[in-house]
Amino acid sequence: MALLLPFAVQAAPPPRMTISSFEQIARPLPLPYDEKADADAAVASARARAKRAGKLLLIDLGGNWCLDCRILAGVMETQPLTAWMAKRFEIVSVDVGRFDKNQQIQQSFGIKGRLEGVPALLIVNPRTGKLVNAGRVTALADARALTPQALADWFAGWAP
Repeated sequence: MALLLPFAVQAAPPPRMTISSFEQIARPLPLPYDEKADADAAVASARARAKRAGKLLLIDLGGNWCLDCRILAGVMETQPLTAWMAKRFEIVSVDVGRFDKNQQIQQSFGIKGRLEGVPALLIVNPRTGKLVNAGRVTALADARALTPQALADWFAGWAP
């Protein structure tokens, strides 16, 4: 993996999505955020798994009230993206409430103040703890304006 290995590796091509519209996502849309979870413990555990497996850590910050968060989760649960992501990322979802919960997670990666939107995706090198996609964490906050393939392509831009 380019971020984990000392030499450059060409990024893997994105999977070709079998759906072309969000209307094709399984219903009901997922509720990916556990509002009662211990976010610090969940992130620490996911980081340890990512480090052991040589994957990137993907922290998905959002809320179940957010349609864009739920659409993104639905696309991420669609094959072939699910299998493709599982090879490259250790994923953990963190509930941020109405931008008033678990702010320590984003702050630990240098993001100060309120998030500009959700879903906010933190892609982290688990060995260094460094944020890989600084400045682009809210790029999918308007996920419904993209296509399922465009979402897959976005992830491929970060994954080796």
